[in-house]
Amino acid sequence: MVTEPTIEGIIAALAGAETATDAYNEYADNSPYNAIRRANFRLYLTHMLARQPQTMLIMEAPGYRGCRLTGVPVTSRKVLIEGVPGIDMFGAEQGYQLTEDPGFERIYGEQSATIVWGTLAELGRAPLIWNTFPFHPHKPDQPLTNRRPRTPEIALGQVFIQAVMTLFQPQQVIAVGNVAHDTLTRMSITSEKVRHPAQGGKNDFVAGLTALL
Repeated sequence: MVTEPTIEGIIAALAGAETATDAYNEYADNSPYNAIRRANFRLYLTHMLARQPQTMLIMEAPGYRGCRLTGVPVTSRKVLIEGVPGIDMFGAEQGYQLTEDPGFERIYGEQSATIVWGTLAELGRAPLIWNTFPFHPHKPDQPLTNRRPRTPEIALGQVFIQAVMTLFQPQQVIAVGNVAHDTLTRMSITSEKVRHPAQGGKNDFVAGLTALL
């Protein structure tokens, strides 16, 4: 439950949320790596509030190569630390930090993150990005995998979608993929849908987002 739709209220609720054993809460208060991820996420929300974006993208869920490691939706270690110069996002010089999670040492980039931020840089836009389910769903005992979030997980995610939307008050909401669009529809939130960039969807994603932005 998000008691207050503020940056600290949202982070506290995320940190205290319980997940199934095959989902990882990258904001939980049980790891020094998560403390770094919470700091990255806090910095991201602070930077985005200063920009007052009118558009919000809703993705599906964190992947093991992206948000699971950085704490920032659809943002890989590469994007987080090298930044997106065209739209002045991220970068070590802005205070973002990497973690050294055991078992994830060799992971640096993520395809979806590269496509999404590369497209936004070309468009010169930096919308707020969030996930339908804010934690990393994976196959049982296989943290280096991704899976689709289940119905109860999506229901939990709706609480956070509403809190983030209350904080930012976006005028345009874009659902990236069917999971996001179906969830927003159930919440009676009007959205435009574009294809998710994963699994061969890059060209359709780029074309759809370009048309909307």
